[in-house]
Amino acid sequence: MAILEISNLSKHFGGVKAIEDITLSIERGEIVGIIGPNGAGKTTLFNCITGIYRSDRGSILFGDYREKINDLKPNEITVRGIARTFQNIRLFANMTSLENVMVGAHSRTKAGLWGAIMRSRWVREEEHRIMEHALELLKFAGIYNEANELAMNLAYGIQRKLEVARALATEPQLLLLDEPAAGMNPSEKKEFLHLLMKIRKRNITILLIEHDMKVVMPVSEKVIVLDYGVKIAEGTPDEVQNNEKVIEAYLGRKSLQLTVNSKQ
Repeated sequence: MAILEISNLSKHFGGVKAIEDITLSIERGEIVGIIGPNGAGKTTLFNCITGIYRSDRGSILFGDYREKINDLKPNEITVRGIARTFQNIRLFANMTSLENVMVGAHSRTKAGLWGAIMRSRWVREEEHRIMEHALELLKFAGIYNEANELAMNLAYGIQRKLEVARALATEPQLLLLDEPAAGMNPSEKKEFLHLLMKIRKRNITILLIEHDMKVVMPVSEKVIVLDYGVKIAEGTPDEVQNNEKVIEAYLGRKSLQLTVNSKQ
């Protein structure tokens, strides 16, 4: 069953067609990779899905009831079950790892402004549950020992994991990851791939933008390729790697051969 259906989605900036007539369907529980050159429209697509941009045309349907989410605000989309990370790390640098994840969890709280001011017993209990849940997510992400470290003091790979833990705190059904392995060394990438597989076991669907073929190809059931804002290919990793349009537009024969060899 599809958790996300996008039909004829377009977003223009003046005369620039950032994405044009994008149609795709993401099945629940899948890991789907989105690849393409810089400027292909990958992040613009994410921004439309998450409400940062409003599309000019087309529809975005999400969830079991196929709710149209095009015109919803980012916080409204988060509450419905879509979370994301960004290309550039956007942690709260002067907050601890635990506090960063707790911020994510507050999208699901009921206390509100007056509850925070009055600090009644049920509000304190809710805050305790949030803290326990945040600690569990830090452990899940393999960074429990960094719970009380300021985000600014964390190693780069740990910061990336912390971003994912914070996104998971919103209790998403669909997780969008925008180049999460960028800047990681090979060891960190291997650990991150393991984390992705753990997330999928929680029945969370993952939509992944990634330039490193050695990251996206081994974990993706399906790969979608964008070029100049247009979808030029969609299929299994093997199908995409052997697609002439993809080879010409993005991978290049040398990169393709390296990817194939890495899987053998």
